[in-house]
Parts: sequence; C-alpha cells; structure tokens
Amino acid sequence: MEMLSDVKAILHSKRANIYYLEKCRVMQKDGRVLYLTEAKSENQYWNIPIANTTCLLLGTGTSITQAAVRMLASAGVLIGFCGGGGTPLLMATEVEWLSPQSEYRPTEYLQGWMGFWFDDHKRLQAAKIFQQARIEYLRRIWKKDRDLVSEGFSADSSDIERALTGFERKTSTANTAGELLQVEALLTKQLYKVAVHNTGYGEFTRERSAEDTANAFLNHGNYLAYGLAATTLWVLGIPHGCAVMHGKTRRGALVFDVADLIKDTLILPWAFICAKEGATEQEFRQQCLQAFTDHKALDFMFDQVKAVALNSDWNEGEDQIS
Repeated sequence: MEMLSDVKAILHSKRANIYYLEKCRVMQKDGRVLYLTEAKSENQYWNIPIANTTCLLLGTGTSITQAAVRMLASAGVLIGFCGGGGTPLLMATEVEWLSPQSEYRPTEYLQGWMGFWFDDHKRLQAAKIFQQARIEYLRRIWKKDRDLVSEGFSADSSDIERALTGFERKTSTANTAGELLQVEALLTKQLYKVAVHNTGYGEFTRERSAEDTANAFLNHGNYLAYGLAATTLWVLGIPHGCAVMHGKTRRGALVFDVADLIKDTLILPWAFICAKEGATEQEFRQQCLQAFTDHKALDFMFDQVKAVALNSDWNEGEDQIS
C-alpha cells in the first residue's frame, strides 16, 4: 500500500483551528487541502492548514473529495458533517463524525479509563473530580477575564461565591451520580439567575426548543463545547459511552460530562451578553471560539481527562482521587 505523506505533527490540544464550512467544495490540489467557493467572475480557492487544524465541520451545501479525506486523515483531522451554523439542532440529528483510522494509536488512556469505570464507587469519584475541576476553572476565569468581570460575572461577587460554595458542599456529600446531576442542575439554575440579572434579560426559562435569543445561543454554544469534548475523547481513544455522570445508557454521555467542564464558565455568560448586545449567531460563535482560545479550553479538557484516566491511586474509602 502507498504510504501517506508525512505531515508535521502538532498536538491536538495545541492546534488552533476548528473550521466550519458551508456552500463549498473541499478538495486536494497540489499537495494541499483547499475549499472552493463559487463567485460570479471566477471560482476562489482557500487553503486549510491541516497540520494546525483540529476539526473540520461541513455544513449545508458542502462536498468533499476522497483525496481530501485521505490527506485530512493523514494529518489526524476529525471531519464532521453537521447542520447549518455548525450545529445539528434544526436537523434533528447528531453530528456524524469521520474518524481517521490508525492501528498505531495509543491505548493507555482507554486502558486507564476502563480500569476504574466498571466500579461504581470509583466512577463516582471521577465524576466528583470533574465537578471540582469545573468550579476551579470557573473561579479562575471569572477572576481574570476583564470582559466577563465588567459584565458582572465575577467570582468575587457574593451571590456567585455563595452558589459555588454550596455546590462544592453538596457535591462532596453526594452518594450517587443522580444526586450529582441534581446538584449540578441547581448550580446552573442559580447561574442563569445571575446572568439574567447582570444583563437585564428579563423573563427567562431554560428550554432547548425555545426561540428566544439566549436559549438559541445556549444551544449553539453548548454544541461547540460538545465538539471540543468529542475531539478530546477521540484523540485519547476513550469511548463516548463510558460516562461517569450522565448515564451509562447514553451513547455520547461522556461528551456531556467533559463539555460541562467549560460550559458554565464560557458559554453561559457569553450567551446572555451577546443576546443583550443583539449579536448575530456568527458573532456569538466567534466570541465563543475566541474564549476557547483565550482560556485554553481544549487544553483544560485534555488535562482533566488524562489526569483521571492515568491516575493509579484510587482510594476506595475516600470521595476524591488523591
């Protein structure tokens, strides 16, 4: 078999780009992957820097050649087909991923994950680790991000600190994943109230099918976070169904667990801020992607998942991993 040409490897956590394309054709030309758009006078070609790309999302009106897929696979780029705007919300379906295949991908993270996953107590410990990391991330970002602080999303405010402290206390005493989910839902509900107050949004009820701007932005932003989480798990080789909190019967439940590490910190506040400012969906998406980059969201996800997967000192009698 002909060997694929070597592409300079960049760690996925360090790659800069998640491309969303629509109404174009992706192809290979002169050893590069390009996308072609039709113009009145002449067609235009744009280069995709595949060595520095994490995901390529193909929306409505797109096509891709076999040669382009071959090059993207050699560079380890995750290809997804999705609905308009980068999410499948209006399509009533999930993103369909095409994963590069290699028999030489490492299995250490899969083996580490499965080493504890079948034990209910250890799985609960892992869920608590994720929840604690989530709060530490929120505190850190909401203290240093000047834009968020100026909008009232400050970790030093009394109502936010009270909500976080209560969350930590209830998390430590939770005995089941179901109890953890209830505690998490309460925290997010409290943060919604803070966001509504800070932005003067008015009446708000979280409904995924609602058509108001904040709900639409929350849906859209959450799917962006799911994309980062799915990428993290795919790179580490951990099956999406091996969740620690969202339920063992849901095929993509671990994606939800990992996405929760950043959703409240980055998606929630910007959904309300952008809704207040009358931003378009594209402007909101750009703001989210910039926040992911500024606060190294993908790095953070990798660090947390790897730490849990490779931890070799599970303590049966304690609620945390040492």
